[in-house]
Amino acid sequence: MEDLTPEEIQLFIEAISAHSNYDFSEYSIKSFTRRVQKLLVDYRTDITGLIKRVSENSNFLEKAVINITVNTTEIFRDPKIWEYINTTILPRYKNESRINIWHAGASTGQEIYTMLILLKQHGLFDKARVYASDINSEVLEISKSGKYKYREIDEYINNFKETYKNSGKSYNINDYFKISRNRNTVKTKSFLLDKTQYKVHDLTKITNPFAVKYNIIFCRNVLIYFNHELQNRIIKLFENSLFTGGTLIIGKHEGILGDIAEKFEKQGTIYIKK
Repeated sequence: MEDLTPEEIQLFIEAISAHSNYDFSEYSIKSFTRRVQKLLVDYRTDITGLIKRVSENSNFLEKAVINITVNTTEIFRDPKIWEYINTTILPRYKNESRINIWHAGASTGQEIYTMLILLKQHGLFDKARVYASDINSEVLEISKSGKYKYREIDEYINNFKETYKNSGKSYNINDYFKISRNRNTVKTKSFLLDKTQYKVHDLTKITNPFAVKYNIIFCRNVLIYFNHELQNRIIKLFENSLFTGGTLIIGKHEGILGDIAEKFEKQGTIYIKK
């Protein structure tokens, strides 16, 4: 894998910025470099060739951005976190007349459907207004479709079972997904599909794309790709966008540091706005 200098990475970032509205200037340099190195391998080119292609071909630029920004996600990923949401967070909202939930950096949507399943089980589905955003329009289209590859199902089933193993309740994943080995598909059932409002949105712009206050914000495994200063500005956006007592859920390898941390009560990777 080609070693890239900070100067080469900067030239690549400037090329993307010059030919699009994407701004990667405040991404974590280490994470961004790893993604660019993978691009060089995937497209069998060097950094000069990569810069040339993003400068001359807008379709290639969009593909490159997708490869740089797409995040791994699963149904019920990190079951311990979903178990905590299930047993501790959602019961707090049982008497609310409306619940606003924002999935920021929603990627291909498995997290959205996980949350919708829990809302359904808690009798909160009809009260919820669910919003989802991502920088990539293509991954949002996958999310809207709710269709995934069968090869992922074993991981999904294991996560599903782990989430409920201490709950004393029994649920069947087939109640929520049509699973077909022959067609190599996992298809979300229709009653979950039309619940979510989607928007293409770049978190680095520090705006609330839906202009509402939220009870719950998810932003898992996204902040890790940004530098510390940008992370703090985004956390401040989330803090301003949450109701008092609202819940912010970030990735298990992410945290909140500095003065903004005083605005939250920390419960693992779950933060409650004071």
